[in-house]
Amino acid sequence: MNPFSSGTRLRDMIRAIRACKTAAEERGVVRKECAAIRAAVSENDQEYRHRNLAKLMFIHMLGYPTHFGQMECLKLIASAGFPEKRIGYLGLMLLLDERQEVLMLVTNSLKQDLNHTNQYIVGLALCALGNICSAEMARDLAPEVERLLQFRDPNIRKKAALCSIRIIKKVPDLAENFTNPAASLLKEKHHGVLITGLQLCTDLCKASEEALEYFRKKCTEGVVKVLKDIANSPYAPEYDISGITDPFLHIRLLRFLRILGQGDADASDCMNDILAQVATKTESNKNAGNAILYECVETIMSIEDNSGLRVLAINILGRFLSNRDNNIRYVALNMLMKAITVDTQAVQRHRATILECVKDSDASIRKRALELVFLLVNDSNVKPLTKELIEYLEVSDQEFKGDLTAKICSIVEKFSTDKIWYIDQMLKVLSEAGNFVKDEVWHALIVVISNASNLHGYTVRSLCKAVQTSGEQESLVRVAVWCIGEYGEMLVNSTGMLDIEEPITVTESDAVDVIEIAIKRHTSDLTTRAMCLSALLKLSSRFPACSQRIKDIIIQYKGSLVLELQQRSIEFNSIIEKHHNIRSLLVERMPVLDEATYNGRRAGSLPGTASASNGAALNLPNGVAKPPAAPLVDLLDLSSDDVPTPSPSGGDFLQDLLGVDLSPASSQSGTIQAQKSGTDVLLDLLSIGTPPARSSSSTSDILSSIQDNKTSSGTLERLSSPSALSAQSSSPAGGSPIMDLLDGFAPNLATQENNGPSYPSIVAFESSSLKLMFNFSKSPGNPQATTIQATFTNKSTNIFTDFIFQAAVPKFLQLHLDPASSNTLPASGNESITQDLRVTNSQHGKKSLVMRIRIAYKANSKDVLEEGQINNFPRGL
Repeated sequence: MNPFSSGTRLRDMIRAIRACKTAAEERGVVRKECAAIRAAVSENDQEYRHRNLAKLMFIHMLGYPTHFGQMECLKLIASAGFPEKRIGYLGLMLLLDERQEVLMLVTNSLKQDLNHTNQYIVGLALCALGNICSAEMARDLAPEVERLLQFRDPNIRKKAALCSIRIIKKVPDLAENFTNPAASLLKEKHHGVLITGLQLCTDLCKASEEALEYFRKKCTEGVVKVLKDIANSPYAPEYDISGITDPFLHIRLLRFLRILGQGDADASDCMNDILAQVATKTESNKNAGNAILYECVETIMSIEDNSGLRVLAINILGRFLSNRDNNIRYVALNMLMKAITVDTQAVQRHRATILECVKDSDASIRKRALELVFLLVNDSNVKPLTKELIEYLEVSDQEFKGDLTAKICSIVEKFSTDKIWYIDQMLKVLSEAGNFVKDEVWHALIVVISNASNLHGYTVRSLCKAVQTSGEQESLVRVAVWCIGEYGEMLVNSTGMLDIEEPITVTESDAVDVIEIAIKRHTSDLTTRAMCLSALLKLSSRFPACSQRIKDIIIQYKGSLVLELQQRSIEFNSIIEKHHNIRSLLVERMPVLDEATYNGRRAGSLPGTASASNGAALNLPNGVAKPPAAPLVDLLDLSSDDVPTPSPSGGDFLQDLLGVDLSPASSQSGTIQAQKSGTDVLLDLLSIGTPPARSSSSTSDILSSIQDNKTSSGTLERLSSPSALSAQSSSPAGGSPIMDLLDGFAPNLATQENNGPSYPSIVAFESSSLKLMFNFSKSPGNPQATTIQATFTNKSTNIFTDFIFQAAVPKFLQLHLDPASSNTLPASGNESITQDLRVTNSQHGKKSLVMRIRIAYKANSKDVLEEGQINNFPRGL
């Protein structure tokens, strides 16, 4: 016989395909077999039609196209014999799906088979309908399926229930037709029918609120009775699994009770006793028992409040945590995370076991337990929990240190009660896993240290000891270098010793050694080395005896290939050599930064105006940055390429502390202005000019200057920029010439007059309650820069309080906002608020100014937000 004739048996074709050694050979065999089947189809071969369709199903499972055999399925289904119908329905379910138009042709055959006298053919039709039923077929055949729910044979009732689930999902409107028949299935004695009936009722409850209410009133007591009978039933070999009678039915009953009891106190009361019985009597030494207990716990946690049951459920989860099976421990941790919002105290009793799970060898259990520990922390247990986590940090795996460090930092920042404890814990974390700490964490630590004036000496001594033992931790080194640069004399003189400290002796040379080791370590990055150079410049003034040694260290980077380090080296060396009279002023201590301001900017909102006192309780946000309270994303069109840059940015306030200026924009409040002196030429010069626009995309820009223009110590970069020097050629006070810090590298620019071209005022924004006017002025010699005076007038009869103005401009513009004259705008135009804006147009002459604004205020204790875009700027700006 031809091995590829239509009379070939299925097993022979399978052998021929499996004997193929290459994919090409297999494709050849399949191609020949498909050709033989096509020929048989065209000849309407009825003798081997079922065999050909069986072959097509195997070929379909191999991934080859078999669409030409779809009509053969319909012909077999329409035949009278059971064997042909069986192959036809199987092919229908494999070769077609509900999206096929051919499926519409089989609806009539299905209807006939659902009414067939042979229960096995009825079962075939129900199976097919339950797998490929479309919405149209569901509407046409729903009455037949509903009738079959009352069929005499339990297997047909079971299949009809499963088919009904498919129909309800396709057409939820038919749910009411199945509610009463489904309720009758809950009284079945046959476990298979009961399980499918419960699943049908569950889906009906999800699809229809009316069905849910019906089952709550009519079926709750019956389902509780069924569960009680199953739980107390004697041994039945046909349903017994590990000594438990039908755990699958147990679980279905518990899930259905969970749906009935959720949000309904009466239904919950009805099932309390049986849930307590299942929770206490179920064996937990087998997987089947654990599955039932888990479902029971989930049901108890979902139904209406019963504190005694919930404590029992949480205790069961506590036992799960001691189980050797990782899966059981994992699901227990998941459930405890939900339970902690309901009964925290009950979960707290298992804190020791949860902490042990943090040390588990399974990574997923460790992470889940760590998240649960984070939720368990409160003011009363924060110290012992933090101690446990830090001790584990010392021995934890490298891949887990990142997650563990982030959580510890979040806990310490959120629940810290005093600054010395906060500093101690953060130093421990930095010493153990400083390389895993995010930048904002050590930024926040420096802000706290700068505010704790009574702990400066203690902190710098602790850091000096820590960096000698853990010098490879980058974040620790950065904090230590910054503190030694700021408080180096307190380290050497042992100033501010606390009772808990052990006295140590540190010489000026030792302090310089720490920074020299850090800057020369091959693993130190650009940020660390730049901070080291700045710290050395400060120590050159604080430690005159080591000035020459510090100069020798700094000058080594005069030829560095890294431009940032080279520039710092040249500028700092020039200061040490030629400007002794101003060096001490340049390297004064950084002003204390307001913690509330920093926290607000770190969270992405505007900084507050009130400064927190040193004695106030530490209230820091979590280690992970919070989403901004009033983001400028809505104000800006972030989908365009020309993304505007918000001026009142929520950038990291530590940039001011470290002398890193990411943007010329400053906040509306909380800005630390440079101190001016009438006789000191340099300090007067610091308040004049605007720094040139800088790119914010590279690391060197982030480290543009270690002494920020917002501090009294000044900005070397600003002093060296032409824009700063062009502002004036002599001091207004003394008339002495400008000092050149770059040994003549800066150009000599002539003095300009103060008057410039005038531009007409415009109404920038006007609403029913507010009017905004812009007045413009320019200084000659710098056509790119424009000064705008914004005048806000209240047109309404209500006083506006908490007045905030925000502006955003495209990338080619740089915007600087000065603080507003007031944050209260009187009613009826009696007085105005003024605010100055400075705009630098890098595309002057090519592009005009454009600006989007947002104005927020309170009127009658209600928050008001107004927005607009300004496009009517005068030409030439």
